[in-house]
Amino acid sequence: MGEFFFYDIILKVFVFVALIIFISLFFITAPYGRHTKSGWGPMINSRLGWLIMESPASLMMFLYFIIGTRTTTVTLAALLIVWQIHYLHRSFIYPFQIRSNTKMPVSIMFSAVFFNIVNTYIQGRWLFSLSPDSAYSSEWIYDPRFIAGMLIFVIGFYINKKADFILRRLRKPDESGYKIPGGWLYEYISCPNYFGEMLEWLGWAIATWSFAGLFFFIWTVANLAPRAVSNHAWYREKFPDYPSKRKALLPLLY
Repeated sequence: MGEFFFYDIILKVFVFVALIIFISLFFITAPYGRHTKSGWGPMINSRLGWLIMESPASLMMFLYFIIGTRTTTVTLAALLIVWQIHYLHRSFIYPFQIRSNTKMPVSIMFSAVFFNIVNTYIQGRWLFSLSPDSAYSSEWIYDPRFIAGMLIFVIGFYINKKADFILRRLRKPDESGYKIPGGWLYEYISCPNYFGEMLEWLGWAIATWSFAGLFFFIWTVANLAPRAVSNHAWYREKFPDYPSKRKALLPLLY
């Protein structure tokens, strides 16, 4: 049994798992951040937890690039760079920007580690070894799908980071509570950070034009859409004056 057969099985099985996760998270809110609660096992500092659970995505993608069998093209280099821009920030910068002292369950951290290992295998092995020889030639960088995908990724990255910046600015260094965010996209939706990240991986799926890229987008929606709904409900429950017209995730729609 060759690797491609093994790879295909993993891809299809985990798409099915994503559907189960998507449905489950509308009934069970993952207990981290504002939803942290006891009963999920040992806890770990959130900063350390984020570093541990996100760093495999960055480090393993470098590994798959190094051991890959594809000739490095400007297209592959560009895809590697945008991946690392996201995950180097998520792994080694974002954790130290967290101002709260909350903890997360070790079980949540390890589930994220497991997903990042699986997902990075799917993305990295496809890009650098298992994709057709002609899939990511230097000419692909001029393809409208690649250009549109990268543009969507950059827009999503900007939205995600600006939304996080606004949330951080709400809380002074000596404060630990939550406040109602406002201004910019927060006037329309409760979770523009999640909306931005979903745009990032939609752009990735288009730029790579692959089932691997679509897989990541599906998993992002499966995890973040229910989370956005939970956060929106939390805001409305905690703050009686929360804007009634504000949606959870999609401006003017949902």
